Amino acid sequence: MTTFEVVAEGLGKRYGPTLALDTFDLAVPTGTVHGLLGPNGAGKTTAVRILATLLRFDTGRATVAGFDVVRRPDEVRARIGLTGQYAAVDEILTGRQNLELFGRLFRLGPKAARRRATELLERFGLDEAAGRSAGEYSGGMRRRLDLAASLIRTPRVLFLDEPTTGLDPRSRNQVWDLVRALVAEGTTVLLTTQYLEEADQLANRISVIDAGRVVAEGSPDELKSMTGGDRIEVVVRDAAQLAGAEQIVARVCGVPPERDAEIRRVSAPVADRVAGLIDVVRALDDAGIAVEDIGLRRATLDEAFLYLTGHRPDGVRGPAAREAAVA
Repeated sequence: MTTFEVVAEGLGKRYGPTLALDTFDLAVPTGTVHGLLGPNGAGKTTAVRILATLLRFDTGRATVAGFDVVRRPDEVRARIGLTGQYAAVDEILTGRQNLELFGRLFRLGPKAARRRATELLERFGLDEAAGRSAGEYSGGMRRRLDLAASLIRTPRVLFLDEPTTGLDPRSRNQVWDLVRALVAEGTTVLLTTQYLEEADQLANRISVIDAGRVVAEGSPDELKSMTGGDRIEVVVRDAAQLAGAEQIVARVCGVPPERDAEIRRVSAPVADRVAGLIDVVRALDDAGIAVEDIGLRRATLDEAFLYLTGHRPDGVRGPAAREAAVA
């Protein structure tokens, strides 16, 4: 039986004339990473702030770790960690002093705070820099220190609001590894991010938000399939044979392919990826069409995001934009 650590039902939040959340629904299974994706202003941070008890909502209900965020906010806060978009460490204090300070704020005694700080500094690879002021840390080190501070008390639920914004690829990978380790130990993570690769790498499921509402939800692969699934792409060596390749791809895939004469490429969606590719290769060989490149390509999460929040890469309007146009 699936249990859920984070549940939101019909959340609504308005800032004056602006509707930040509009019947927002969410259910995050225990011990998973759930991604929230959406364009700027879609309502991601508002949702996180509400679930972390930092903001009151107007309509709906929400529970975190089994407790109502309005009726039992203290119980919720005792079971969560939060890392916001910007590192919340004191740059004058050393790394160790920052963590000890957070430990005392979480009502640990002096010895317990020092012990926990030592544990986290070692775990996050900051032990050698523990005596340096946080202001001397790189962006990646500050982000790791910030994440460590949110784990002073091991949380059941960890909210990560764009945790790797501004980090270089190496630092981003380090944060990803830390998140995976936390989930392996049983922590449930709600992740908002602008990096679609990050959601693809970490999230078990993703909710796509647009204009304060969830417009799609599923695993990364399920979201990618909404754009049309797999495609066969053929690049011919001789532009004179492009028409012949187009006919073959159309016959095998059963739909008119897209054609890009400039790069001598034809492509079309295919239902049975392996059988379709084999049939195309055989037909091209039988027809004597020389191929420079051929393969299968799955839609990226970027393409799924663009499609679901307004525009597909080919310019066809997605469901969110169509709904807005009808309204």
